[in-house]
Amino acid sequence: MADRILEKKKWTRKKIITIAGIVAIVALVGFSYYFTSGKSRLNVDLERITVSEVKSGPFKEFIPVNGTVLPLTTIYLDALEGGRVEEKFVEDGAVMKKGQPILRLSNTDLELSLVNQETSVYNLLTQMNISQNAARQNTITKLNQMTDAENQLKEAERLYTLNKKLYGQKVIGAQEFKQSENDYNYKKQKTALSAEILKQDTIAVRTELEQQRASYNRTQNALQLMRKKVGDLIVRAPIDGQLTSLDAEIGQSKNKSDRLGQLDVLSGFKVRADIDEHYLSRIYTGLKGDFTFAGKKYNLVIKKVYSQITGGRFQVDLEFEGEVPKGIRRGQTLQIGLALSEEKQAILIPKGGFYQQTGGNWIFKVSENGKIAYKTDIQLGLQSPDYYEVLSGLKPGDKVITSSYENYGTMQELVLKPE
Repeated sequence: MADRILEKKKWTRKKIITIAGIVAIVALVGFSYYFTSGKSRLNVDLERITVSEVKSGPFKEFIPVNGTVLPLTTIYLDALEGGRVEEKFVEDGAVMKKGQPILRLSNTDLELSLVNQETSVYNLLTQMNISQNAARQNTITKLNQMTDAENQLKEAERLYTLNKKLYGQKVIGAQEFKQSENDYNYKKQKTALSAEILKQDTIAVRTELEQQRASYNRTQNALQLMRKKVGDLIVRAPIDGQLTSLDAEIGQSKNKSDRLGQLDVLSGFKVRADIDEHYLSRIYTGLKGDFTFAGKKYNLVIKKVYSQITGGRFQVDLEFEGEVPKGIRRGQTLQIGLALSEEKQAILIPKGGFYQQTGGNWIFKVSENGKIAYKTDIQLGLQSPDYYEVLSGLKPGDKVITSSYENYGTMQELVLKPE
């Protein structure tokens, strides 16, 4: 009986085990390479992140600012003169009329100075009267002397004329004629001298009178100024308005220029807002903003920019454009959206915590199958309270993770898993 040839088995147990081991090693190497030599990955629960869709839509950059309602005009009340508060005529919150007294101060030094100034004016006026009376008497005396001189000159001229005629007729001698001629010339010179003395006296009296009047006017002006300073001890309302922030109590001492309170003009309101100094170069008069009050939107426009920076912020004054909300009150806080650009079409992504870690330079973009999110470089432009403008790196329809990246470290990819 011939021997039967047995067929050798192709897949032995040993061979299968060997092949399985090789496959396992290759798989292990592959997985090891995938997770160690490739991009760093992190498993993330979908329920713990926010995935947002990139979209195209109208965009206008504006920033949220807090504004405080203030009167359109505020006049500050400062003490024009220092003193002690003696009397208060009204209380804080009173509605005032222009010129109405608010409070009265006392200042003994000022009041004593006023008395001394009034005495000086009285003494000066008395001295002026005495001087004018003396000058008047002196002038009268010189006028009498002038009259006498003129009268004596006329008599001397008459006698000279008569003797000249008689001398020509040989009725009188040369001695008598010469005497009358000398007397006439003497009276003539005396009259001219009296006239010059009277003229100079008149000029001197006029000059002295003008000097006295100038001195009196200066003293009177000083007196009026002193009276005004004493009058300023009664603090009055400079305009119509509501008295607020009154800081004065009976018996309290106030120095010159101390703030006593303020008057708010009741003709309208404005809004003063604080803005981060980062935006200083982009804020100017004419920029517009809006806010919602009692379910209705109202418009504002910047009228004044205060460039002084305090605590990293600066201030602007906004006035209402169009209708002013009814029921709005001084001191009320408003949430204002201040527009920094005109409306335009743009690619947008919602704001989120990712910006704090990335600075807007990159973002985790979700793959089309939704299983992986990978790091993608982007460039952002302007912003609004709700959106960032995308300049490059994303297109409408893309999905991105906009929640915080605080726990992702240097991961390049996120594996998205349902919780």
